[in-house]
Amino acid sequence: MKINVALVDGLLPDKYGKYAEKETIKNGKPLISFPINLEDIPQNTKSLALTFTDPDSIPVCGFEWIHWTAANIPLVDAIPENYSQIAPESVIQGKNSSASPLLGETDKHAVGYNGPVPPDKTHDYVLKVYALDTELNLTSGFWMNELLHGMENHIIESSKIVLPSRA
Repeated sequence: MKINVALVDGLLPDKYGKYAEKETIKNGKPLISFPINLEDIPQNTKSLALTFTDPDSIPVCGFEWIHWTAANIPLVDAIPENYSQIAPESVIQGKNSSASPLLGETDKHAVGYNGPVPPDKTHDYVLKVYALDTELNLTSGFWMNELLHGMENHIIESSKIVLPSRA
């Protein structure tokens, strides 16, 4: 399985992160997710799942920031822009790190896409897409560890791509 995300000068386009249009940013968080193109999805795939995280956040906040998790994505060659907000109800989205109790009050945008806002330098964000042999029994607002446990023994194939985003 191959993942492709269009970059601009080697970076995730500004409209999906820190420099997005003001009306698409809520509580300092960009909410318009980027389009994802997929190729060579295994034939026996029943659903797709994804994680989008920032390992470069570890020195900044002490943990890998979770920007987006989703499961039960139907078999598609392209996940369109803004999918986090327009996805069918059958797509289940998990909490992002804005839901962390370490941050105090939970943000109302703590489920779904939460775009990159690197505070110190360009960060390398990691998008992983999983081809699964089943749909997962999760509910909206699941934690990433629940997704990872739910996918155990159901991953047919996975692929990842690194998406740098500027500070």
